[in-house]
Amino acid sequence: MARTTPHDHPPAEEEPLYRRIATQLLGELREGRIPPGERLPGERRLAEHFGVSRETVRQALELLRRDGLVATDRRGSHATLSGLPVEAPASLAFPVGAAAAAPGTVARATVTWEPPPPDHAEVLGLAPGRPTLVHTYRYATADGRGLRTAVTSFSAVALAEVEELARYRDRADGTATAHLRRAYDWMRRAGLTLHHRDAITRLASTPSVRVTRQVHDQYARPLEITDLVVDAQKDALVYEFTLPGRAD
Repeated sequence: MARTTPHDHPPAEEEPLYRRIATQLLGELREGRIPPGERLPGERRLAEHFGVSRETVRQALELLRRDGLVATDRRGSHATLSGLPVEAPASLAFPVGAAAAAPGTVARATVTWEPPPPDHAEVLGLAPGRPTLVHTYRYATADGRGLRTAVTSFSAVALAEVEELARYRDRADGTATAHLRRAYDWMRRAGLTLHHRDAITRLASTPSVRVTRQVHDQYARPLEITDLVVDAQKDALVYEFTLPGRAD
C-alpha cells in the first residue's frame, strides 16, 4: 500500500501538492530532460526525486494524463509532448535520406500497422500478409521539387526488443505525425549493435535514384529495411561516416 506523508494533504486554501508535482514534472518534460515518447521513471523513483509519496506521484500523473500530456500503457508512462529531444541526432539518421527542416520545405512522417511490401516481408522474415510497423516519410520543397519518399518496415525482433518502437503499435493509424528520428538511438540503447548496408540504384528512364537500407543486429537478425526514392535532378545524397579512433 502506498505510503502517505503528512505534507501530502495541505490546507484547503493551498494548491494541492499533487498539482505542484504535476507542474514540476511538466516543466522537466518541456525542458527535454525526458525526450518525447520515452518512458518516464517509475513511481518510486519519481517519488524519491520530488520527495513525496508514491500516491502523490500517482495523482500528479493522473492529472497530466487527463490533460493529454502523459500516456500510460502496459510498458509504463511516457510523455506525449511534441518537439525534438535536446540530444544531438546521431550521424546515422532515420530514415535514410531524412533532410533537415528548412523554410520552404515540407516534411511529413506517419506510421501504420499493416502488411509491409512483399520484398520487405521477405527480408524481415515475415509471413506474407503479416502486419508490422510501417513508417512512411515524405519530404519536398514548397513547390514540390526535391521530392524524397522513404518507406520503412520494422521486424518482429525490433518491435520485441525496442520498447519505444513497440509503443507506436497502438497509435499507428496513419494520421498522427511520427518522425521516429531517434529510432537508431533506441535500438542501440536496447543493447543492439547496428550493421547497415545501403544499396544505391538509378531508376530507369527517370532522374531518380533508389536507396535501399537494410539494418541487422550483432546476431544477424533483421531490424528494419527502408526504400528511399529521391528526385536527383538537383539534389544530392550525402553520406557521413564516423570511424573509431585508433588506440595506441
